Amino acid sequence: MLTFKNVTKLYHTGDTAIKEVNMVIKPKEFVSIVGHSGAGKTTLLKLILGEETPTEGEITFEDMNIHKLKRKNINQYRRRVGTIFQDFRLLPDKTAYENVAFAMEAAGRTDKEIEEDVPHALELVGLKHKSHNFPHELSGGEKQRVAIARAIVNQPDMIIADEPTGNLDPVNTYEIIQLLKKINDLGTTILLTTHNVGVVDHVGKRVITVKDGKLALDSVEGKYIL
Repeated sequence: MLTFKNVTKLYHTGDTAIKEVNMVIKPKEFVSIVGHSGAGKTTLLKLILGEETPTEGEITFEDMNIHKLKRKNINQYRRRVGTIFQDFRLLPDKTAYENVAFAMEAAGRTDKEIEEDVPHALELVGLKHKSHNFPHELSGGEKQRVAIARAIVNQPDMIIADEPTGNLDPVNTYEIIQLLKKINDLGTTILLTTHNVGVVDHVGKRVITVKDGKLALDSVEGKYIL
């Protein structure tokens, strides 16, 4: 599904964010990307979303070179990739229902589709009963569930979860990871970045370790790449 071929990203400061990265993410995989702050995890995600452009190499999603897509097509591509963030990024003046519906509106979905799909997405994350609550009326775990509903409502092929449990307590962390595993079981590819070793152990799937901008270890390969 996603392929990095000899990808290097240099910033104008001369710093190397990532160097000579090669990796393949297959459809329906659940992959955890781990590494210390500044290791290059965030840059990898920005490259996947087309927010940054590689200095060298190419990144393909299926048969598309992400960084050669026209603006119209990059927007269409991004609709196939759901995103979840550590700080939730919910719209404070909109209810849980409206936050999820907004993602569908942005994708050009019809009112009928929104009316049908938003309740289903909220039900999947266990929050249908909180549809009319505003973010300030929700706990941290509930906010992240709304963010997950927003990420899945357009039925993306892949979800990028950037430190989705970073602001949560252990109980909510466990529940969010269980939910992501459920979504993965339904056929959606998941890319998860985390500092939490417990999260990685609980997921129990493929782990890619990033160190100093390089892929230091891929648990599928079972060996160090450096």
